[in-house]
Amino acid sequence: MKNTLRELNSRNLIAKLPGADPALQHQVVIYSAHWDHLGRDPQLSGDPVYHGARDNATGIGGLIELGRGFAKVEPGPRRSILFLAVTAEEQGLLGSEYYAKNPLYPLAKTLAVVNMDSLNVQGRTKDISITGYGNSDLDDYARQVAGEQGRIIVPDPAPERGGYYRSDHFPFAKQGVPALASSGGIEYIGKPEGWGLEKQQEYTANDYHKPTDNVRPDWDMSGAAQDLQYYWLVGYRVAQADKYPEWKPGTEFRALREKMLGQ
Repeated sequence: MKNTLRELNSRNLIAKLPGADPALQHQVVIYSAHWDHLGRDPQLSGDPVYHGARDNATGIGGLIELGRGFAKVEPGPRRSILFLAVTAEEQGLLGSEYYAKNPLYPLAKTLAVVNMDSLNVQGRTKDISITGYGNSDLDDYARQVAGEQGRIIVPDPAPERGGYYRSDHFPFAKQGVPALASSGGIEYIGKPEGWGLEKQQEYTANDYHKPTDNVRPDWDMSGAAQDLQYYWLVGYRVAQADKYPEWKPGTEFRALREKMLGQ
């Protein structure tokens, strides 16, 4: 076996929308998405580039659209909104780990993190999944917003894959900040039962972390738009709330948050 070590420099990118309330604008809600993928492999036959169109160019596109949406609101949210595009997620959550350990704004003043990792490109759904469902009050916000959309919240359909511990919300949770990780549902409007799960399995088998993760002409971005409305409303309502969201009793991260906040 032969290994090669390379050192690379990369960057997180951050945009901030200042809060409208002078008494609360020092507090923040973070939206996150990773901008990196796996680069290129010249040893592959055919296309050597890992394009990462779904994972996670869709998330970065969503981050930009959320920023545009918040910028149009007058007056803006009471608290500040950070739009955090992190690097090196595919190398072990390195960008989000770095920010969580070296935050620009104190984590004690960070109400929540809403992470986006691969948006729904198959159309509108009757449901939306939360990985780590039941962990925090953020689920209550999510359930209310989903209900207003005519959708239901469902738990992660594949918890054995450890999804809550594999994306950029997790470094924040490890520090004690409540973090929401959602993904598009599997019950698609106008599609037969089982169609969504079949499409999910096809993507995982054929395109996930492969050069074939490209933009496709049959993508239906109405599902991404539906989910972005959900993300926007959840983050906005947290930013407007009178109190911080909390971890649920018995959650492994609750004691960290209580210590952070001096409770």
